[in-house]
Amino acid sequence: MMSRILTSVAALGLSAGAVLADYNLTILHTNDFHSRFEPVSKYDSGCSEGDNAEGKCFGGTARLVTAIADARARSNNSILVDGGDQFQGSLFYTYYKGKVAAEMMNKLGYDAMTVGNHEFDDGPEVLRGFMDAVDFPIVMSNADYSGEELLAGKLKKSVIIERGGEKIGLIGLTPEDTVDLASPGPNVKFSDPVAAVQGEVDALTAQGVNKIIVLSHSGYIVDQQVAAQTTGVDVIVGGHSNSYLSNTSDRAVGPYPTMVGDTAIVQAYAYGKFLGELNVTFDDDGNVISATGEPISMDGTVAEDGNTVARITELAGPLDEIRNKVVASAGGMIEGDRAVCRVQECAIGNLVADAMLDRVADQGVTIAFANSGGLRASIEEGDVTMGQVLSVLPFQNTLSTFQIDGAGLIAALENGVSQVEEVKGRFPQVAGMTFTWDMSVAPNEGRVSDVMVASGDGFVPIDPNATYMVVTNNFVRNGGDGYKMFKGDDKMAYDFGPDLADVTAEYLAANVPYQPYTDGRIKQK
Repeated sequence: MMSRILTSVAALGLSAGAVLADYNLTILHTNDFHSRFEPVSKYDSGCSEGDNAEGKCFGGTARLVTAIADARARSNNSILVDGGDQFQGSLFYTYYKGKVAAEMMNKLGYDAMTVGNHEFDDGPEVLRGFMDAVDFPIVMSNADYSGEELLAGKLKKSVIIERGGEKIGLIGLTPEDTVDLASPGPNVKFSDPVAAVQGEVDALTAQGVNKIIVLSHSGYIVDQQVAAQTTGVDVIVGGHSNSYLSNTSDRAVGPYPTMVGDTAIVQAYAYGKFLGELNVTFDDDGNVISATGEPISMDGTVAEDGNTVARITELAGPLDEIRNKVVASAGGMIEGDRAVCRVQECAIGNLVADAMLDRVADQGVTIAFANSGGLRASIEEGDVTMGQVLSVLPFQNTLSTFQIDGAGLIAALENGVSQVEEVKGRFPQVAGMTFTWDMSVAPNEGRVSDVMVASGDGFVPIDPNATYMVVTNNFVRNGGDGYKMFKGDDKMAYDFGPDLADVTAEYLAANVPYQPYTDGRIKQK
């Protein structure tokens, strides 16, 4: 009898203790790193050793090593996760593909990552090689990849990890339109993020997991929709939209975290400029009691880890001859910020579109289209290196020329302005053409008006029935960023022109010092 009483008292004591034992977890996170292993400037492009020594640079893996170690020391329980798009964005990816990303993420000790659209830039083959090289799981819930032998059995929809004696469920999300953004191949079928997440939440809950984090490379708007339309998600660690969330900066697009119901949403801009640090307290039932934090700036005050600097310098050796070559000069900063170029005419867009058109004008081409998603950085005033040009145009796209009628061009412009509210990369930068668009009109319902095309020394209204010769990059010509009207074998297309970065560098060199400008070719009502 006495034994039974003692057992009951012990059980009551454990139960009372468990109710009072809130669980604290620090979620450290990055997103949209884009191979920026070295520090970057305030314009997200390369930063010189001199400027870095003077504290003018941001990010770089060597700073993350220091900051992550410090953050882990502040926490009893922490995890480090990534919101996707480690691939693409610098010569490190062009030269090494995913090998350097794998090495550096292993060094930093990531616990999990979701698949970004750029992880599919070189097809499932390169993604699989990366997955084989990393020491942590990679997750993606909203796709059927059972028919892709390189991913089936290796890629997971969700995983369970343990920290401090507690189980944590991690679910991955990738853009539903990845097939338009990259090259996942015919065997990967993407699906609705809400249904995918809820399915994995239910599966994890059935296994007794009550702390669930979604690693989402789907953008700030989609993350809010997922939070509102699912149950059981505690935290969403975002990416894709490069959203800077903060409680202290007037440049933030929302608070850190952004709360939708009981779900905390975070994101930390891009390029390693910030390390996200969210401190979450859960009760014993897995409910979020509090979620607080702020992205930590990886500025010049964060010391660089010496061993990491040495290793990256070693890896950069084969790249230096290419990227340090001065190819031109700029008379002013050439604006390429995605927040500008994805919603309006911008100077880097005019540069690239003008360069494309200039290269093929002698072939009868009169119009150039550049997708803003292909423009990845600004160029600073002064000497312009090939490395800077490649930071703007890292995708190794080639020039494509083709024929299309005026109606198709109008449809292309409608597609280009159809997702401005989400700051998507399909926004068109153009040459040889002007147009006006109106956000108050529904997408693809006549947002575009006053389309004019170059003719002689001036512009004339576009003729929907006339045929025009157009130049774009091979990604867009083959339907990327929603430009399905450019696809097909009926357009007299040639998709194997010179590299777009080389074309742009040569155009800059022929116009030194290049004077950046906008001229009103794109207007908004």
